[in-house]
Amino acid sequence: MAVPIILIVALIAGIISIAMAMYFRYLVLKEDPGNERMQEVAGYIEEGAKTYLKVQYKILGIFVAVLAVAMLFLPSPFEESYTYTRLVAGALNWEQMVAYIIGAIGSMFAGWLGMYVGVKANTRAAQGCTVSTKKGFDIAFFGGTVMGLAVVGVALIGVSTLYWIVPDPMIVLGFSFGASSVALFMKCGGGIYTKTADVGADLVGKAEYDLPEDDPRNPATIADNVGDNVGDIAGMGSDLFDSYVASIIAAMILAATLPSFVDLVLEMDEYARFVFTVFPVVLCGVGLIASLLGIYIIKWKGSDDPGKALNTGTYLSTILFAGLAALFTLIMVVGLTGEQAIMLWKLCGCAVIGLFAGIVLGFTSDYFTRADRKPTRKMAEAAQEGHAVVILSGFSYGLLSVVPPAIGIIFAMIFAYLLGGVFGVAIAAVGMLAIVGTIVSNDAYGPIVDNARAIAEQGDLGDDIIRTADHLDSAGNTAKAITKGFAIGAANLTVLALMFSFATEANDINPGTIDVMDLLTLNVLIGAFIGVVVPALFSALLVMAVQRNAAKMVDEIRRQFEENPKILKGEEAADFSRTIDIATKGSLRELIIPSIISIVIPITVGILFGVAALGAFLVGAILSGFVFAIFMSNSGGAWDNAKKWIEDGNLGGKGTDVHKASITGDTVGDPFKDTAGPSINTLLVVMSLTASIFLGFLMLFSGGAGLLVF
Repeated sequence: MAVPIILIVALIAGIISIAMAMYFRYLVLKEDPGNERMQEVAGYIEEGAKTYLKVQYKILGIFVAVLAVAMLFLPSPFEESYTYTRLVAGALNWEQMVAYIIGAIGSMFAGWLGMYVGVKANTRAAQGCTVSTKKGFDIAFFGGTVMGLAVVGVALIGVSTLYWIVPDPMIVLGFSFGASSVALFMKCGGGIYTKTADVGADLVGKAEYDLPEDDPRNPATIADNVGDNVGDIAGMGSDLFDSYVASIIAAMILAATLPSFVDLVLEMDEYARFVFTVFPVVLCGVGLIASLLGIYIIKWKGSDDPGKALNTGTYLSTILFAGLAALFTLIMVVGLTGEQAIMLWKLCGCAVIGLFAGIVLGFTSDYFTRADRKPTRKMAEAAQEGHAVVILSGFSYGLLSVVPPAIGIIFAMIFAYLLGGVFGVAIAAVGMLAIVGTIVSNDAYGPIVDNARAIAEQGDLGDDIIRTADHLDSAGNTAKAITKGFAIGAANLTVLALMFSFATEANDINPGTIDVMDLLTLNVLIGAFIGVVVPALFSALLVMAVQRNAAKMVDEIRRQFEENPKILKGEEAADFSRTIDIATKGSLRELIIPSIISIVIPITVGILFGVAALGAFLVGAILSGFVFAIFMSNSGGAWDNAKKWIEDGNLGGKGTDVHKASITGDTVGDPFKDTAGPSINTLLVVMSLTASIFLGFLMLFSGGAGLLVF
C-alpha cells in the first residue's frame, strides 16, 4: 500500500488543479465581453488561433504516430527491476510507446485549454479596464491561471497514474518524451508565427506609415494577436510542461539507478524505495498546493499595481512551498532509518535551493528587461545615437545578462551536490519548477493583456482605457521575462539531470561505457564540439524562418495599402485572413527542419561516435544553449521595453527618429526573445530525452562505442 499512499498526494493535487482551472475558466467567461466591435475583433483572433492549432495538430498527429511506431520496435534499456542492468531486445516496447502517446496528448490538451481561455479572456480583460485597473488585471490573471493549472494538473495526473500502474521510471520516460516532442513543435511553430506577424506589422505599420500599435487599419494586427496566443500561451505552456515533466522523470530515474544509492535505496525495504523514487512527484504536488494558495492570496488581497501583484504571488508561492515541503518531508521520513531520513531532509533542502535559484534567475531577467531599470533606459538613450547604436547596446547588455544567471546556476549546483550528490542536482531542478503553476499563470497573463490592449484600441474604448491596458501590458512583458529566466534555468538543471541519468543507464547496460568523458579522446571531443554548435544552428534556422516569413508579410501589407487606399483612410477593412494564412503556412513549413534535427543529430552522433561522445554532445549543447537562450531572451525583452518607454512620451515619444531607432531594436529582438531564445530550452530537453529513449538502439553499434572509433 506504500505506493498509493505516497502518490495519492500528487494525484489528488493534479485533479484539484484541473478542477480549479475549470473554475477559473467559469469566472472568466461570465465577465462582460464588451461592445460589438470588441467581440468582432476577439472573434477574428479566436478563429485564427483555432485554425492554426487545428492544422498544427494534424501535422503533430502524423509525427507522433510515426515516432510511436519507431519506439515500439526499439530495444529497451531496462528490465522489471530497480537496476535496469540487462538490455531487453526482441520484445515490443508497448509500455513506453503508450506512455509516449499519452504524454503527447496531454501536452496538446494543456496547450489547447490554456489558449481556448486566453482568446476568451482578452476582450473581457479589455472591458474590465473600463471599470478599473484591478478589474482588468483580475480577469487577465485568472485567464492565465487556467493555463498554469492545466499544465500542472495534466503533468501530475499523467506521471503519478502511469507510475502507479507501472512502477518503472523508464516507462514513464516515454511520457516525458511525448510531452517534449509536442512542445518543440508548439514552441517553434508558435514563435515563428507570432514574430512573422509582429515584425511585419512594425516594419510597415509603424516605421513606414506611423500607425499606432494595434491600429485596426494594419492588416497584420489580427495575425499578431493570434500569434500571442499560439506562441506565448500554447507554446510557452507546452515548453514548461515539457521541462516540468522531464525534471520529475530525470530525478525518478536517478533515484532508481544511481550507484551511490545502491546501498541506501535499492537494497532496502520496498517502502523506502518508493519514498525516494516518488519524492520528486510529491514535491511537485506540494508545489501545486503552494501555487493555489498563492493565487488565492492574490485574489483576496488584490492590487492596483499588476507588477507588484504578480511578484507577490511568486514570492508567496515560494515561501509556502518551502514550508509545505518541510511538512511533507516530516511525514515521509516516518518509517525510514536514521541515514535514510537524513538523506530525505537533504533532498528537501536541495528542492528549496533550486526554487530560490529560480527566483534569482527570474528577477535577474526582470532587472535587465524592465523599463524602469538601468539597462533598458540605457538602450532607450542609445536610440538617440541611431539604429546601429541601439543594436550594439542591446547586444552588449544581453551578453552581460548571462553572467548573473550563470553564477546562480553554479551556486545552486554546488550546494545541491554537496547535500545530495547528482541526485540533489536533479531535485534542485524539480524544486525550481515546483511552483510552475504560478510561473505559467504569470506568463499566460502577458499575451492576454497584450491582446486586451489591441482590442481596447480597435474597440474605440478611448485613450484612458488604452493607457490602463498599456499599464497591464507593461507588467505582462516583465512577467514573461521572469518566466523565461525560470524556464531557461530549470531547463538547464533538468537537462543536466537527464544527462546524469543517461550516463547511469549506459553504465548499467554496459559497465564502463561512460566512466569519464575525457576530452582528450577524439570521439568525446567531437561530440562536445557538435553539441556546442547545435544551439547556434537551431537559433539561426528559427531567426531566418522569421526573416523569410516577415518579408512575405511586409510585401502583403504594402500590397494591401497600395492597391486599396481606403484601408488607410479607415473606409474599408483590411484583409486579415490573408496575413493569417501567410503566418500559419509559413510557420508550419519552417518548423519541420528544426524539429527533425533535434532528434536526428543526437542519434547520428551516438551511432557514429558512440554513447560517450553523445554524453559530451549533451554537455556542449547545455553550456552553449544556456548562453544563447539567456542572451537572446533578455536582449529582446529589453529592446521591446525600451521602445515602449519611448512610446510613453520619453525622449521625444512616438514618431521621432529616436522612436524609429527603437523600433529597429524591437524588430531585431522579437525573434530573439519569442522564437529562438525560449525554444532552445525545449531543444535541450528533446535531445536529452532522445538520447535516453534511443540508448538501447545505440548500444547495438559496437556495444555503444559507435561506428567510428579514433
